[in-house]
Order: sequence, then structure tokens, then C-alpha cells
Amino acid sequence: MKEAVTTAQMAREVFGTSWIKLEVIGEDDTLQPDVFGLVEAARVLVADGFEVFPYTTEDLVVAGKLLDAGCKVLMPWGSPIGSGRGLNNLFGLRALRAHHPDVPLVVDAGIGVPSHAAQAMELGFDAVLINTSVALARNPVRMAEAFGMAVEAGHAAYLAGPMEPRDMAAPSTPVLGKAVFE
Repeated sequence: MKEAVTTAQMAREVFGTSWIKLEVIGEDDTLQPDVFGLVEAARVLVADGFEVFPYTTEDLVVAGKLLDAGCKVLMPWGSPIGSGRGLNNLFGLRALRAHHPDVPLVVDAGIGVPSHAAQAMELGFDAVLINTSVALARNPVRMAEAFGMAVEAGHAAYLAGPMEPRDMAAPSTPVLGKAVFE
């Protein structure tokens, strides 16, 4: 936690900005955030005048504590950093969006292909953070373009109001006003 605060303060001096993406990693194999240290560091940095963008999990309790600490944006992981596994916990991400409809939400980590980005945008997220999937692509420029199109398509689908999944089949062709033969 102290290292994150010190690094943020040095970065503000060097780059002249109070915006900081805050990562407090708690587990080396998954790079899962240490949510306890994250909330504490966010509280310290916000009090010091920073706009904190915390890399977090999709946990609703942690999200509430980060917002209470003064964060105005939340950046939950889709899956572990650099894994390319996409959105592992759709229920948790949907719940986060539903509980905090006015908070900017950015899926940060785990996005591997453009369809993952489109899926995040279809859930109503405001953005996705892409790094490894573009950096490791055979053609990074082409991959970045594909992600751009996917983000636009996912956002457009969210705004259009996609149909809700159903458990049973339902006819999609209207029958009202059609000829009926008996």
C-alpha cells in the first residue's frame, strides 16, 4: 500500500497530473487486487488530491468502499491481467453495473479478443482497457482497429436495448394480421 502511494506521488511530480490508476496486487499468480490495501491506498490518495482509478474486483462491497473513499470511477477486472479469458463473472459484472448506474465503469484486465470488449459494452460498461491482447497480436494495429469496432458495436447494442434471454422458445414472426387457413 505504501509503495502504491509513494509511486503515485512521484508520478504526479513527473507527469504533472493528479489522475492515477491504482493497482495494489495481493496475489502473484492471478495478479488479483488486494482489496483491503486498495481501499486504504485510495482513501490516502483521494485525501491527497488525486483522482483515483482503482483496479479492483467486481465485488459490490469493495466497490461501495472505494466509492466511499472518494473514487469516482471503478475498474473491475474481467479476468486476471494478461489472461485473455474474457469476462469470468458475468453475474458480478452485471450486478456492479446495476448497483452503480451512474458510476463510470471500465473493465480492466482479461480482455483477449474483440468479442470480449463488445460483451463488456453490451453489459453497459463505459469502456474497456486493452493492453496485452493488442501488444501480443501478430498485427497490433489491425487488432486495435478490431477492438475499436467491437467497442462501438457493443455500446450501440446496449443503447438499442437487447432482448433478454429466455428459457423457452418464442415465435419471432408476428402472426397478427396474417392469413389463417383452416
